[in-house]
Amino acid sequence: MSAVKLASIFFSMILVNNYVLVKFLGICPFLGVSKKLDSAFGMSCAVVFVMVLATSVTWPLQQLLDANGLGYLQTIVFILVIAVLVQLVEIILKKYMPPLYSSLGVYLPLITTNCAVLGVTILNIDNGYNFIESIVCAAGAGFGFMLAMVLFSGVRKRVEEANPPKCFEGLPITLVAAAITSLSFMGFGGIIENIFGTV
Repeated sequence: MSAVKLASIFFSMILVNNYVLVKFLGICPFLGVSKKLDSAFGMSCAVVFVMVLATSVTWPLQQLLDANGLGYLQTIVFILVIAVLVQLVEIILKKYMPPLYSSLGVYLPLITTNCAVLGVTILNIDNGYNFIESIVCAAGAGFGFMLAMVLFSGVRKRVEEANPPKCFEGLPITLVAAAITSLSFMGFGGIIENIFGTV
């Protein structure tokens, strides 16, 4: 297994194939929790943890399902695994980090239905990644989610200080800011391939 391939997978998931800004998965927490930097960072850490742990559990489970001809149960099994892991994160945060737990509010349980977490587990299988590549891909996707959240948190702070036209106040200006942030990631298109080569 090539370290160059792993680096290519990791950095492409952060910059080129960012789950939030390029694939548009996980938009609900992206828009809901990005108002404050601390809650955005806390949510991102929880998502990174859940993505990596979910991938490390679901990849072997998929092999087991395929070996027994039960591959069609993939989505149901993956959602159950993710739900259990999110409950674990929720219990840990409630016990050891109550301020972060209360600031995340309803968005913490929403990780269960965050399509980015389910998406990374399923796309790892669809891309034919082995176990290590899947973990690296999940970590890259998680850090890409974190990058998007932290960047957009700064953008939203600037937007709140701005004075947009009346028709753009609130959600419309937030969506326009999200679209412009997303466009900025299009510039990374050929960089990963040029640096690491085609893998």
